[in-house]
Amino acid sequence: MTDGVPVTVLRASLLADVTLQLAATMNAEEAAARFTRLLVPAMADWCVLTLIEHDEPLAAQPLRGLRDIGAWHADPAQRKLVRRYAATRIAALTEHSFLSRALLSGEPVQVREGATAAIQGILRPGEASELLGRLAPSSVVVAPLVSRGRTLGALSLFRGSGRPPLSDEELSTLREVTTAAALVLDNAGMYRRQRAVAETFQKHLLSAPVEPDHLEVAVRYRPAAEAARVGGDWYDAFMQPSGATVLVIGDVVGHDVEAAATMAQLRSMLRAIAVVTEDGPAQILQRLDAAVRTLRIPAMATLLVARLEQTEQEMQDGVTRLRWSSAGHPPPLVVDPAGSARTLPMTGTGPLIGLSPDAPRTDSETTLERGSTLMLYTDGLVESRARPLRQGIDDLRDALEHAAALTLEALCESVLSTVPAATGEDDIALLGVRLHLQDRPRPAEAGPQRTAPDAPADPATRLGADGAGG
Repeated sequence: MTDGVPVTVLRASLLADVTLQLAATMNAEEAAARFTRLLVPAMADWCVLTLIEHDEPLAAQPLRGLRDIGAWHADPAQRKLVRRYAATRIAALTEHSFLSRALLSGEPVQVREGATAAIQGILRPGEASELLGRLAPSSVVVAPLVSRGRTLGALSLFRGSGRPPLSDEELSTLREVTTAAALVLDNAGMYRRQRAVAETFQKHLLSAPVEPDHLEVAVRYRPAAEAARVGGDWYDAFMQPSGATVLVIGDVVGHDVEAAATMAQLRSMLRAIAVVTEDGPAQILQRLDAAVRTLRIPAMATLLVARLEQTEQEMQDGVTRLRWSSAGHPPPLVVDPAGSARTLPMTGTGPLIGLSPDAPRTDSETTLERGSTLMLYTDGLVESRARPLRQGIDDLRDALEHAAALTLEALCESVLSTVPAATGEDDIALLGVRLHLQDRPRPAEAGPQRTAPDAPADPATRLGADGAGG
């Protein structure tokens, strides 16, 4: 019995709670907070949870890289003391501490009586020792957390003079509970490492876009798969040797790392095709689809390629031509200088990449006034189970008009915060382009220019005599 509760009931209840509550989070701090609250007061008056924050062997320096990540007391008046003790005790421990013994042996270490004096005996004089004297535990158990043959940390359970030390049955329960908790914490650690790798991978894939002349480009990416932090959506903006600016927005079918890997292949091939051939959007999509078939890449993706083109006369007239082609992708939206938004027509939309490589593709074309803003996006922004695509596009148009006076960066933030109908249903990529007026210096809000190293210096002569860019 434990405080009137049969040990078998306590064991079943704790195991169920630990499994359910800890498995619901991949955040180590949150898992630690939940774990300590589950154990107090069920098994102790207060407790401290310690994690090892390195993967090296413990034998040489068992106290290096330890962090007390969670602490809790049954008495609210004592919680501040416990938190402060947890913040100071690692630095005060000696090499003969009970924590070191438990970590090195992989077995629980128990002090059944006189715990205050025993622990103070392995603490250096100072604040931690004084705090422990005020907390006054009479017994303590330090139980290692072991998962997949590796020690992850330890749990220190403290009881005051009003409760007897843990019985053998309770120690058995503690072993089962810490085993379950260790597995969850181990998974959380692997998640953090996977996320760090994935975020680095995504960061290198989604490189900074070019911003030539008076173009300002803003990009955003939000993955649906929080556990991976990557997905199959992407944006891109780069220059062809002629000086034309190519804009890309794409969405690989699927989520997480596998979709991101496929996205990386498509992105690299598309860039190479566009730069080497200097083709227009429809031809770029045609060649990409053919390459996917030839190389047997198991890819299916919606994709929109656009190109900003300008002749010398168009520059003098204060306009820029937009040519684009879509492989099953939602249409671009444009906000004119007066703040009115419109959806560009869906004419010429072809099949998804990877679906029908021989299908003909065509370009669409429109003229944009300088001062306009172009918005490319993936369907995760506008479509959800609760909202059809067309309604979502209408909502995006309304949001763009409402925020049209904002800077481009602020406009993108506003769109991301107001338009999505649901969180986490799908990846979201966003690419906004503002065509600043060319009869005056590039505005400070647009930031510095970013161009290709071999880009023509004069925007009036970039695209050749016909303005087609090749």
